[in-house]
Amino acid sequence: MQTRLKKLDDGQYAAIVLAAAGLKRLGLADRITAILTPEQSLPAPGQGALGIECRADRADLFDLMRALHDPATDACVRAERALSRALAGNCQLPLGAFGELEGGRLRLRGFVASKDGKEFVRAELTADARDPEALGTELAARLRAQGATEILAALGA
Repeated sequence: MQTRLKKLDDGQYAAIVLAAAGLKRLGLADRITAILTPEQSLPAPGQGALGIECRADRADLFDLMRALHDPATDACVRAERALSRALAGNCQLPLGAFGELEGGRLRLRGFVASKDGKEFVRAELTADARDPEALGTELAARLRAQGATEILAALGA
């Protein structure tokens, strides 16, 4: 991160997008000039969510980690990842998804774009939060109906 900030300071970049959490962790919060909202830029599916694994035979650790589980985040990430799976998403595809839980209802927004950003489809759905995977799959179908299939084919996906 320091190297990228130096390039910014040296004028090699006009702007740079970095994780605010990383800048804060490094004591560089004063370098943050703006926070991008989901209205400005949707993140990659599951971006920022943490997953913790433990061995199946360590019930003591499982019980301790249970307190870290956030059901709202779980529902959002499950919907986002379902959308990504339905579109055969990977780290190379210009694909975004963002879920938000609002009073028992899950709002999911998503997009697919060409690499140059000239072709772009977006959609959003809100549904009961009890079946986040179905919401992600349905939103993927809507994106495909708007042209995501053709965009993905041109990307080789």
